Amino acid sequence: MSERRSARDILTLVADPGTFTELPSPPRECAPDGPLGWQGYDASRARAAARTGEEESVVCGTARVEGTPAVLIAFEFGFLGGSLGERTGDRLEAAYTHARAHRLPVVPLIATGGSRMQEGMLALSQLQRVARQSALTREAGLPQIAVVRDPTTGGGWATLGAGADVVLALPGAQVGFAGSRVRPPGADPSAYTAESQLAAGSADAVVAPAELKEALGAWLRLLTSPSADAPAPPPALSGAGLPATGWDAVRRARAPERPRARAYLDVYFTHRRAISGDRCGGTDPDGILCGFGERDGRTVAYAAQTGAATRPAGFRTAARLIRLADRLGIPVLTLVDTPGAANDAEAERQGAGAAIAEVFGAVASARVPVTTLVIGEGGSGGALALAAPANTWATPDSYFSVIAPELAAAILKRPGQEVRTTADQLRIRPQDLVELGVIRGIV
Repeated sequence: MSERRSARDILTLVADPGTFTELPSPPRECAPDGPLGWQGYDASRARAAARTGEEESVVCGTARVEGTPAVLIAFEFGFLGGSLGERTGDRLEAAYTHARAHRLPVVPLIATGGSRMQEGMLALSQLQRVARQSALTREAGLPQIAVVRDPTTGGGWATLGAGADVVLALPGAQVGFAGSRVRPPGADPSAYTAESQLAAGSADAVVAPAELKEALGAWLRLLTSPSADAPAPPPALSGAGLPATGWDAVRRARAPERPRARAYLDVYFTHRRAISGDRCGGTDPDGILCGFGERDGRTVAYAAQTGAATRPAGFRTAARLIRLADRLGIPVLTLVDTPGAANDAEAERQGAGAAIAEVFGAVASARVPVTTLVIGEGGSGGALALAAPANTWATPDSYFSVIAPELAAAILKRPGQEVRTTADQLRIRPQDLVELGVIRGIV
């Protein structure tokens, strides 16, 4: 379990000194003991107020975080378990409305047990209000970055937390839809942790409290400072000339010493932050790297294949990245380097076709510029899904093919010694691709 901080303490931790200004609380007339007449409810609220110094379970206001202005929503778990009631909904709605009116990103700092039982279904329905406000803010092109603290459960996790664009979690925090008192008997408690949510693709990073302000500030800068131009393709990192034959192209693209995605990203960006996971239970850290980076002081999104077969979770993560970048007006750079999509039985069970379709659709519908560089193997549809139509480039040590030459020869029932001839016939060299009009040029 992580250290529990009050709402004011977490605000002090992340906000620049002297910049937090609390938003006014909307007035609401309440019947004695609330809308259900729950005996003792008013007394419970009064004790919570006396204990915490707060009038409700959330404190909302504006502040700067590492210089970037934002609306901060801090939950006070000491006030009835940070639960959501009608007054909580009023404050959340007002905070989101203020964010849209002033074009500010929203940062929920969540610590909640869920909806307030003493207000019954009226409390639960506040989740619909929150979801509506979040959707309107998303449509307005404003980022939402959630920080999930201990605990973050119930509807608070299922709306403000898991529904955010980027999810940061504090180490050891209890995070999950089911709180500790409502789980099935014998449920594994490790499944309901920040670390487990990261492994399952539902959080982007676990961040230590001492590093939270810097991480949050970096994310806010990146998501609010889009580049105005289409990304230029990175220069080739190897000094190789153009391949003489198709098989030479294949051999050089598969060479273990060839520069890979991390090397290109390190050179291209001043610094970068990664997103992780497809929000459907999966990650693919070995197959694709996705996130946002700073180049010349402005932000470019990236989705970079690493040379391995890309798994369904990797394609879904890339689609998530491209859709988010498009919504925030951030141009995208994709690096293609894969022998192809993973095609084992487990990949099929995980929805490989649908996941690849998501990426094709995200690239095709993007309103922001997308630039692609093929840096190694361009294996079939698993590579093409990430390629920008009419704006794809290639390095001299790469190839792009409808299918691997070995598989093409097998399908055509050719003997193994004809693989090299088949590679030439496929015209997969960078210079062939330029001549065919498949790519714009060679970097």
